[in-house]
Amino acid sequence: MQRGRLEQFVSSVTKPDDFDAFWNQVQAELEGISLEPAMRHIPERSTPEVDVYEIHYTSLHSLRIAGWYCTPKADYLALPYPGLAILPGYVSEPTLPKSWAKLGYAAVGVAPRGKLRSNGQYNPGYPGLLVDRIVDEQTYGYRGFYADALRAIDFMLIRPEIDASRIGVHGGSQGGALSLVTAALRPDVVRCGALAAPYLTGFMDAAALTHSYPYEEMNEYFRTYPERIDQVRKVVSYFDCLNFAPKITAPLLIYVGLADDICPPETAFNLRERLTGDVTFHAHAGCGHEAGVYWGLPKVEAFLAEHLRPAAPARMVTPGLEEL
Repeated sequence: MQRGRLEQFVSSVTKPDDFDAFWNQVQAELEGISLEPAMRHIPERSTPEVDVYEIHYTSLHSLRIAGWYCTPKADYLALPYPGLAILPGYVSEPTLPKSWAKLGYAAVGVAPRGKLRSNGQYNPGYPGLLVDRIVDEQTYGYRGFYADALRAIDFMLIRPEIDASRIGVHGGSQGGALSLVTAALRPDVVRCGALAAPYLTGFMDAAALTHSYPYEEMNEYFRTYPERIDQVRKVVSYFDCLNFAPKITAPLLIYVGLADDICPPETAFNLRERLTGDVTFHAHAGCGHEAGVYWGLPKVEAFLAEHLRPAAPARMVTPGLEEL
């Protein structure tokens, strides 16, 4: 699709009247649950420059959530460090963000419920998460999933080695969606966000525009339960990044591929229209779901360094695509 037509695409997403009340209630529930943070140093994964920890904390429904936490060695860079949440794509294994710690960040590889080590009590699978309990906003799987990402921000806030005034978020695809959600619901904490190919943006539009996984989970669901389409449309509107967009105040860097057949670029252009803050938007012709990472990653590193000011000199780290 040509760029002009992308910009002209009109989203069908509407915002529920009680959208803010719904998420205020979720956050009130979280505030009533003790975080109960735990850390365990993993020597075999650590290096002379980076310490690696397995972490756990408690989230909605009292589920214990795991993650990776990577920090520069105390004698490698000066304290305190900026915090960086690396938010995961639609895969079972969360990112181990050692490369970001080497650049000077205290980085959490977030593993919301259903990810490895966070799936003991809840495990819808991949495929499975997108449509799990999708007919009720109070029980939909992403209600807890989003809450787990918010709790990762709370974990960073209690770490003495992190400068709470310098916390950012980064991720691609589902990680891009979680970056948007955390920036929207923790506006007093998240200082910037860099994201690629944002998933969970225009749910119903994306499912109609593509037949690629994971949105094809929704299309398969509708073929089985056509009578539930209207109810699903209502439910996912509470979780759609287009409805979180106006709440975001932090500067954002977004990059997308114009040939993305997984997260249709039309939805990213709709997102850009609904964002009201400082947004840098890059659209790469001929690029698919990798969103032009070859050109995008150096811009991500520079953007995060500008806003979060790590002590390490900016340099290319060439992480794997799992960090997108």
